[in-house]
Amino acid sequence: MASDQPGFIFATGIENSNPTIDGGRVRMDEMEKCGHYRYWRRDFDLVQEIGIRYLRYGPPLHTTLLGAGRYDWSFADETFLDLRRRGIVAIVDLCHFGLPDFLGNFQNPDFPTIFAAYAGAFARRYPWIQLYTPVNEMSICALFSALYGWWNEQLRSDRAFVTALKHLVKANLLAMRAILEVRPDALFIQSESSEYFHAKTPAAIGPAETMNARRFLSLDLNYGRRVDSTMYEYLLDNGMTRDEYHFFLNNNLKHHCIMGNDYYQTNEHHVDADGSTGPSGEIFGYAVITHQYYNRYRLPVMHTETNLCQGPCHDEAVRWLRKEWANVLRVRNNGVPIVGFTWYSLTDQVDWDSALRENNGNVNALGLADLDRNLRLVGHAYRDLIRDWTDVLPTQSVCLQVPVALNQDYPELYIPPPHLANETAEATSAPKNTE
Repeated sequence: MASDQPGFIFATGIENSNPTIDGGRVRMDEMEKCGHYRYWRRDFDLVQEIGIRYLRYGPPLHTTLLGAGRYDWSFADETFLDLRRRGIVAIVDLCHFGLPDFLGNFQNPDFPTIFAAYAGAFARRYPWIQLYTPVNEMSICALFSALYGWWNEQLRSDRAFVTALKHLVKANLLAMRAILEVRPDALFIQSESSEYFHAKTPAAIGPAETMNARRFLSLDLNYGRRVDSTMYEYLLDNGMTRDEYHFFLNNNLKHHCIMGNDYYQTNEHHVDADGSTGPSGEIFGYAVITHQYYNRYRLPVMHTETNLCQGPCHDEAVRWLRKEWANVLRVRNNGVPIVGFTWYSLTDQVDWDSALRENNGNVNALGLADLDRNLRLVGHAYRDLIRDWTDVLPTQSVCLQVPVALNQDYPELYIPPPHLANETAEATSAPKNTE
């Protein structure tokens, strides 16, 4: 039986990315590719078998949000009620790289208000939920969709990037406000990629400095922090108005937030003099880069994503897990209030070797379990890590007690709402679980 005290947040996630490619004609639905619609009960079993209490999880936005004010909750009703019965605490991921067809893409100015209404409706329907990531990796979503031309709008311009970014961050802020109207004690765990750009030559210092300033834009806007002068000019030169900029300064919900940051081997980059970039591999590592973000925002931190592919020696992912955990302990020992760690995701993923740019069906061995739902070596290692550290951390760490309202503390929030007890849900376009 899990402890009633929240303690340190050991988490995993179920990948729910759903961007479109090929001009919007192909939906890269990771829940479908990874078999979650069929095997969601088994997936939740795995979470419990590993000893994980917290799960980054969200309903598929493109099949749940049907239109402005129109929702299909049938799949979410099944899964979130089952998570509640199991005592698994959901960190709800409401928008993960894609939008429903009726909204099109992140250039659409209607997205923030329609999404905020959806977030408020979700919070009212599932009032026991307290932890949210309204919009996942806002910076990465804007970069891949509007600057690199990989997903969704598939544009390649600074103006398109700024447009996508301001819509994503505004959607996140409005969604937080809508959720807080239902749960004033809601906590928001931003999941944002923590990046660094290394100049390869002296001539590359200028482009690298610009990129290292740009990496902070999503969180600067989200936390109401004034951006650097170079970035202010960049935003205004590429379509953000002064009124839009001041909206972000005047809607600071930082005091409700935990700064979640993601780190992979691909998060550090070499920069050439012409501004082109390439992978550098791990140079600074999670601890050094996390300090840069913490010193900027001064918020509690959570390591919200990491993984590494199980390679030919079969122990590569296990060694990466141990390295990332050592980085978490280093961050903690240096006095940064770090509250959690996440291996992302629960099962292997599909087509992330092409960053979801190609619909090849390639299985990527990144999960705690394979797609047959058998634990990988890293799954066993993570189970052992959780077992060994759970009782130690609360007595030897800084700010590790997150004020999560568990069932026994707030029983009135855990009465099933009438629609879950009595109503027959409408059919969902996501496949039903038949097992």
